[in-house]
Amino acid sequence: MAFPCFRTPLNLLLFLVLTPSVFAQTPPNVTLGSYLIASDTSVPWKSPSGEFAFGFHQINNQKLFLLGIWYDTIPEKTLVWYANGDDMAPEGSKVELTLDGSFRLTSPQGREIWKPQSSVGGVAYAALLNNGNFILADNSSKSLWETFKDPRDTMLPTQILEVGGKLSSRLKESSYSKGRFLLRLEPNNGSILLKPIGLPKGYEYDAYFKSNASDGASPQNSSYQLVFDKSGQLILLRILDSRSVVNLTKGREFPAGDYFYRATLDVDGLFTLYAHPRAQTNGTWGQTWVPIWSVPDNICTDSNGDLGGGPCGYNSYCKLGANRRPSCECLPGFSLADTSNEFGGCQLNLMPNCEQGKSKPEDLYALQEVPNTCWPSSSNYEQLRSLNEDECGRLCLSDCNCVVAVIKEGTCWKKKMPLSNGRQDYSIYGKALVKVSKSAVSLDEPSRRKSNTGNKDQRALLLAGAILLGSSALLIFLFIVAVSLFLLQPHHRRRKLTRSSSILETNLRSFTYKDLKEATDGFREQLGRGSFGTVYKGLLTSQSSRKYVAVKKLERMVQEGEKEFKTEASAIAKTHHKNLVRLLGFCNEGPNRLLVYEFMSNGTLAGFLFGISRPDWNKRIQMAFGIARALTYLHEECSTQIIHCDIKPQNILLDDTFTARISDFGLAKLLMNEQTRTHTAIRGTRGYVAPEWFRNMPITAKVDVYSYGIMLLEIICCRKSLAMECEKEEEIILADWAHDCYKGGKLDELVKADVEAKNDMKTLERLVMVSIWCIQEDPSLRPSMRTVTQMLEGIVEVSVPPCPSPFSSIC
Repeated sequence: MAFPCFRTPLNLLLFLVLTPSVFAQTPPNVTLGSYLIASDTSVPWKSPSGEFAFGFHQINNQKLFLLGIWYDTIPEKTLVWYANGDDMAPEGSKVELTLDGSFRLTSPQGREIWKPQSSVGGVAYAALLNNGNFILADNSSKSLWETFKDPRDTMLPTQILEVGGKLSSRLKESSYSKGRFLLRLEPNNGSILLKPIGLPKGYEYDAYFKSNASDGASPQNSSYQLVFDKSGQLILLRILDSRSVVNLTKGREFPAGDYFYRATLDVDGLFTLYAHPRAQTNGTWGQTWVPIWSVPDNICTDSNGDLGGGPCGYNSYCKLGANRRPSCECLPGFSLADTSNEFGGCQLNLMPNCEQGKSKPEDLYALQEVPNTCWPSSSNYEQLRSLNEDECGRLCLSDCNCVVAVIKEGTCWKKKMPLSNGRQDYSIYGKALVKVSKSAVSLDEPSRRKSNTGNKDQRALLLAGAILLGSSALLIFLFIVAVSLFLLQPHHRRRKLTRSSSILETNLRSFTYKDLKEATDGFREQLGRGSFGTVYKGLLTSQSSRKYVAVKKLERMVQEGEKEFKTEASAIAKTHHKNLVRLLGFCNEGPNRLLVYEFMSNGTLAGFLFGISRPDWNKRIQMAFGIARALTYLHEECSTQIIHCDIKPQNILLDDTFTARISDFGLAKLLMNEQTRTHTAIRGTRGYVAPEWFRNMPITAKVDVYSYGIMLLEIICCRKSLAMECEKEEEIILADWAHDCYKGGKLDELVKADVEAKNDMKTLERLVMVSIWCIQEDPSLRPSMRTVTQMLEGIVEVSVPPCPSPFSSIC
């Protein structure tokens, strides 16, 4: 989308930079003795324009607060500065400008939570200016302290970053603690540096971005400022001669009209310029922040230092995603160290066993390929030449220290943990061979050996009885029958007990009802409601951590609730996939049945797709791919096949990084390996339900394929499958309209104002064809989810689909 350029006149820029920090016209809206109390009804101090507010910002409707500044006239209430990111203020905390001129934040018990770092004395008043700067001033209106000179992760227009000034990213989207990246202005040459840092001390590693300010003619010992002007331009200015040395955002097109701007060092390490319309508009941007510029261009490949875990943390690899954002993946056999933080690195699920005994390495380990992936030399410990892939893999399998072997052009690099700065780049012609333990598959081998031993003992007992009883065939027969019955009966009881208690054998935390009632503040904040219960937001706290969770409270009849509880808990507990919501624990106390999930901070796919603004095309495609992979996992890769039975955008949740996760397994139907079909009552949601539900036909995993096809069309078009408000009758039912557009060669009508999708017609056509295959009325014509995934990714060619409803008028 193109916007007219807006350039700041030089004299206006110089006026902005050279104007001293004097605020003679500032109204003293916060006088000595003024204070605010942290509560959900607290009224903040506002700027004269009303655009900014200073006060207590409640964190996710919990009784915890940040003292901060936010945009107050937009729905997001976006925080641009905060005081106490590492120490949340409990309800009842107080921020006060005391009569003696001190300014501080204290807890209800009087503990000091925060105060300005620099020594401030002689304060006469405080004020929140129209540019979002909060100042403490003396009687002459001279600024003694201001938030613009004590920034966090964000700069605002008219703000200046002085030499030695820093921006620090947040630790993760759900945390306001200091994160792993900083932006710093170098004192001598004015370079802007982006660096990863080592926590908690903040040791600076090698820069992954550097903007050189030197123009070859800078006088020695020149000093610089980073100026953020009102038009959204970020400019390096040399103070000595007030010369603009570098315009960081030069060449970028800025939106015309009235927009808010902010420049933020984001959680993923990108320094990003955002814009947001000041007033409600019907424009394409809609009511949301939109990134219009960012650096670096490719953080995955620009992070090359030997220290630190890189943009994605240790034991992971970085891929460039939508809008040049890093997307992080764990290696096979690894999982996220912190499930709420995609950028926090990964941990090995099962440590290698160096005491192999007589076992061969290939019996204990397998190699999984990750193409076009590498790590820098810091994790190498051996380099072997003139080897092929098989030889390189065998050497890694037999080496206890080897976690990954990278083979490239006949050279084999052995790597050990931790692996840092991993990246996947399709210009890199190499392959990573990841050593994965087979123990997860063979954990039950000791029990099988024990069982075999037990069988031998039973046979020995029978044989001894036969010998003692002589040659009487009848007595031998009777003895065998009696002993067999005796031995098999407890075994049968044990099997029955195992089936009934399978939920307790999973690695889940058991909560009391009191625990979850306290965590949810009496089930106060409702996140959503499903067919069998309501989901509430909760906060689990311990001495070392705080974690938000989603608590599902089953509320139907006791018998039905019991059934759904066991179904959902046992199904989810056995699954592990990055596109599935993870079950953390349960409560099974008296009549109370509750499930505890990880919290998904960005709501549902429905809210993402059907909101005011149209989401990014590439992001939508990645979501569609992820959901397809998760359904493939449920249908074909779980030890017990799972049919979800209610796939729809409302049951797809989005985490901190907008990764799509399938949720709500309450309607899942479990099938044992030897089963392929099941009859059951109609389940699912109108508009997504496959036709066989209504025809008394056997239900297979193909019902999920049908629902996915409908949802894929919604992802493509950013509209609901049934839209009664459509002016044209032929567009009301999305599936019919999509087939008409495909058949008539008018696919561009499906995406109308979506420029990105129209510029990617080849992908658009493939996705529409896949969706039409998925929604075939005849289940046997629908592909499996594995084939769907392969078609989406271009691995399998998509043939021309038949009409989905052969007896319908649309065909």
